[in-house]
Amino acid sequence: MLRVRPIHFTSRLDKWERLLTDLGMISTVDDGPWKEYDAGAGRLALHAAEAGSAEDGTTAFGVEVGDLAEFARRTNEAGAEGGTSPAALTQADHGDTCRITGEDGFSFFADKAAHGAQCADADPALAVAEVWFSPDAAAAAQTLRNMGARLRPVPDDDETADFTAKNGGVLMVRPGSGAARAGLGFEYTGDLLALRDRLAAAGHQVSMTEEAFGRTLHVANPDGAGTDAPALWVSARH
Repeated sequence: MLRVRPIHFTSRLDKWERLLTDLGMISTVDDGPWKEYDAGAGRLALHAAEAGSAEDGTTAFGVEVGDLAEFARRTNEAGAEGGTSPAALTQADHGDTCRITGEDGFSFFADKAAHGAQCADADPALAVAEVWFSPDAAAAAQTLRNMGARLRPVPDDDETADFTAKNGGVLMVRPGSGAARAGLGFEYTGDLLALRDRLAAAGHQVSMTEEAFGRTLHVANPDGAGTDAPALWVSARH
């Protein structure tokens, strides 16, 4: 099992919950400061953060798996040819987990899924996408392959790499300078213009751009008030 599930830390939980609901996501966990929303593919967790803290407005790359020990074994076995063991079972504040560490030093958690099935009421056209920006994109992509992510062809023959997770969601690798970091976005296989109109009618600031390989919807970031938070993107996927 492998499912995309980034964690977004925010002091504006109410605004994020409103946006996710308007995007067509469904609340499946509401446990105080921890909340989870299902899309048609993939899941997004929200975690309350202190306003103005270092983590406020940040996203942590993350995935869900079935059996932690088996996931770690398979990941390390797949990476054995390169002499690396990127997966390590460990104890974190939230319990037993598996830490994945890339060759660029970027690390994230693979957590045991608390509930396996995607919510059938979520918009089936919406997928959660998380991005690994890395100074060593090729190595980052190999780590995702070792985890069992499925490579998806992309139009450009460059350092970008897109993957899908067996149980939902999209993982992307993009080249980046400086320290590796995570990014958050969405993909949409439905009518992006209709989604734009739906979000605008709900009071969200939205804009559309035409790019070489399709349209992208840009939505005002709920963390954006008084910050330099970038707009959230929703890319058309056919």
